[in-house]
Parts: sequence; structure tokens; C-alpha cells
Amino acid sequence: MAQKDKKDRLKARKPRGLVDRTADDIASVGQMLDAIRRVYELYGFDAVETPLIEYTDCLGKFLPDQDRPNAGVFSFQDDDEQWLSLRYDLTAPLARYVAEHFDQSPKPYRSYRVGYVFRNEKPGPGRYRQFMQFDADSVGAPSVSADAEMCMMAADCLEALGVKRGDYLVRVNNRKVLDGIMDRIGLGDASAADTRLTVLRAIDKLDRLGTTGVEALLGTGRMDESGDYTKGAGLDPQAIDIVLGFVTAGGKNAAETTANLERLVGSSETGLAGVSELAAMATLFDAAGYDATRILIDPSIVRGLEYYTGPVYEAELTFQVNNEDGEPVRFGSVGGGGRYDGLVGRFRAEDVPATGFSIGVSRLASALEALGRLASEPVAGPVVVLVMDRDEIGSYQKMVTDLRQAGIRAELYHGGSGMKAQMKYADRRHAPCVVIQGSNEREEGVVQIKDLNEGKRLASEIDDNAAWREARPAQVTVAEADLVSTVTEILARQDDAPIRNAG
Repeated sequence: MAQKDKKDRLKARKPRGLVDRTADDIASVGQMLDAIRRVYELYGFDAVETPLIEYTDCLGKFLPDQDRPNAGVFSFQDDDEQWLSLRYDLTAPLARYVAEHFDQSPKPYRSYRVGYVFRNEKPGPGRYRQFMQFDADSVGAPSVSADAEMCMMAADCLEALGVKRGDYLVRVNNRKVLDGIMDRIGLGDASAADTRLTVLRAIDKLDRLGTTGVEALLGTGRMDESGDYTKGAGLDPQAIDIVLGFVTAGGKNAAETTANLERLVGSSETGLAGVSELAAMATLFDAAGYDATRILIDPSIVRGLEYYTGPVYEAELTFQVNNEDGEPVRFGSVGGGGRYDGLVGRFRAEDVPATGFSIGVSRLASALEALGRLASEPVAGPVVVLVMDRDEIGSYQKMVTDLRQAGIRAELYHGGSGMKAQMKYADRRHAPCVVIQGSNEREEGVVQIKDLNEGKRLASEIDDNAAWREARPAQVTVAEADLVSTVTEILARQDDAPIRNAG
């Protein structure tokens, strides 16, 4: 075949902000998803799946923490001039699904979903345009007991994945308390929406900037180490004191925290309702045995600024890892959620209460890898039947079929190379063993089976080539009729060997 000119060849490249996943990646994350799924189902949630594409108006403009709420979405126009968008989360599609099947669904409707979501954002380190989420939601549940259950389930998920107590914390706040604080400092009206958003974003930077940095952002503004200046919210000193008092209101226990918050929100009915809900959730946590080392009432949590209407919660990993510069940092948030009573109601005459929790799968997988809790060994490949005589390929195909019918993953070598290249292929496929039959073996009615894992181990103990050829380590010759049973024994022996780290 003639070679193409270089100018005629396409450059193989993937779009920025997207990743390819290998079999090992998929298997490792698959184990993690199975563990999460078991916890969700233990809590009584059922699986449901919605499309990757929705009508744009059904998704709505609810991207959290976006400067431009109507941006950040991949959209296109259909042939009937309807605008469609790739889903940017799993909650907005659920709202459409529940509204569409409302009369046929049990109330509350408890479901979980896992899948990819898409953000049309500038990619960067740890920031992708396509990533996976794993959500659980309870729609039609007005009681904060449903919110408390989400927090407990988040803690259980992390522990099921091997994150020890003390290495994580589920932090809980309430959007109503935030709104009560905004009312008290004169930012409760719609006309103050931009300033209110600036204040909430400043609060969200407390962990990174501390109270001094947040104070600057609440006032005139702040210049960072690089010289970039961020304009502040322009609050007066009294309002700044109220906001700082709010974010530092966390006490030794839930009772002290809620008492501090009650004092701070003053006479705001919305704020007092939020404090009451936090107190009710704390009672449920205590009754179920989830103390403040696992779930903590924390006023500094502000998430889902365009989304949530009540309790909000964030699952955070508290252990340290080294960043790209080798500096120790806390891993941070791997999931969160909250109450979104207005989302389903967009499609119906009445409001529909709802609450949910979402796990960021890719971020959590990175965290588990840092903890050594994510499977890291290569996925075991298939048994490879080598083709030594192409005129007898039917015989080799029968061997493969016999292995498959016994439930053994197996493949026939379909390339055009000789034995050395076939062995190299089997090694790259992580094959546990290979089946070899040349003309001499066929005449005798036998096959050779080479245990590749054991061969590698024994090879490290043999230095002399002659001794290697004479010993032929981990290679056995058996009757054709014993092929399946011998391979089964080899695989069982490998499964019993401590060669894999399943996390």
C-alpha cells in the first residue's frame, strides 16, 4: 500500500478538556461505582437513566457558581429549530423526567443515576469538559429528614470506599440561613442580586483565603500574590462584621452553632426557618450515631447559588496530599448536594420538594488513588491461543470455543506474525497463560500451556539461558481433553496468589 503524503494525514488528537480511558481505568472506577451503588440501593434508591441530550429550556439556566448562568453549556439546533443541549448535570434532567412521569411515580420518588455530564468551560488542571457524576435524589420529600438521610448516605459511601473516619467530613449549612443574613444586611431584594452573589462567592473562599481575605473581598477588594485585583462587594463595616460572624459561627457542637446562627439572623423569618431545619437535622444525626467527626453543621458552606432552596451539604476529604509543587494540601470536596424545591415545579402548577446528593466520580477516584484504595493492577487479559499452523486454524478455534463455553475469557490470535511476536502480544494483553500446539503436539493429541505469571516469577530465579531452555519454567504438556481443566487450575492458582492490589 502506498504511503500517504504527510500533508494528507490527519493529526490524531482529542479535544481539550477531555480524556481517554483505558481498560484499567474503567475497571478501577467500575469497582468504585459498584460500592457506591450498593450503598444507594441499601438506602432504598432505584436506578433510572436519562438521555445525555435534553431540550435547552428544560435544562434551564442553573449552572452553579457561573458568572454567566446561560453559558457553560454545549448546545445545538435540531432540524425542527428546537435548541438541544448536552446535560451539564444529572439533576436538571431528573426534574424533567419526574415531571413527565409524575402521576405514575411513587411519592417520594427515590432514584439514583450515574453518567457523564458536559461543561463548555475553559479546561485546566483537574477541570474537564466531560466528567462523571453519581447522584441520588428523593423527589416529593418535604421533610428535612430526607436531607439528613442524604448526609448520612454520603458518609456511608465514603466509608464503603475505604475512607476512614477522620479522613472525611460531611459539612452542612442551609440556604435559608444565608438568605436570612442577606436580609439583615440589606441584600435580600432582587435588585441586589449581583452584590449578593459577590458576597456569597467571597464566603466560599474562606478555606483558601482565611477571614482576612474574605473581609477584603466583602469590602473594597483584594489583590492577590500575582498582582491581580478582585473588586469587592463594597459592604459597610457593620455588614462585614455580620457576614464574618456568620461564617465563623461554628461552635463546639450543633446546639452552640445553631444558637449563634439564631442570634445572627435576627428577626428574619427565612433565616430562623433555616436555623430550625439545621437543628432538626442535627437531632437526626445524633439519633443515628453520626457525630460531629462525621457530619458537621458548618455555616461557611455555600454551594449551588442558583440551585438550592434549603439544606446544602458537601462531602470533603480532610487528609493531605502533595500538589504539583510538592506542597501538602487538603484534597477537598468530592461531592455535595442540597434541597432544590423549585426545580421540578418549573414543569407543574404546584411546587415539588426535592433533595439530592452528587458524587464527583473522577475527583473521588483521584482521591482514592492517593489513599491507595483504588485498584491499580492491570486488568487480567484473556487466555491467548497461539496459531502455529494456519492450515489448522479450525482446531485452534475449537480450543478457544471450549474455553469460552467453560466461562474462561479467551481469544484466538488473529495477527499474521510468528511465535515470538505472538508471545509478545500475549504479554502486552496481560494474558494469564497461552495455549501452544504445533504439528508435533497435534500428532500426539496434546497441547502446551504456558503460565505467563509463574513464568515471569521463575525467570527471575534463572540466570543461565541453557538452564532456562531446559527447565521451560511454568510450561506443561497435557492431553487436548484436559485443556479446559488445566487452564482452570492455572487461573485458580493465580487468583489465590497475592499479586493484585484491589484496594
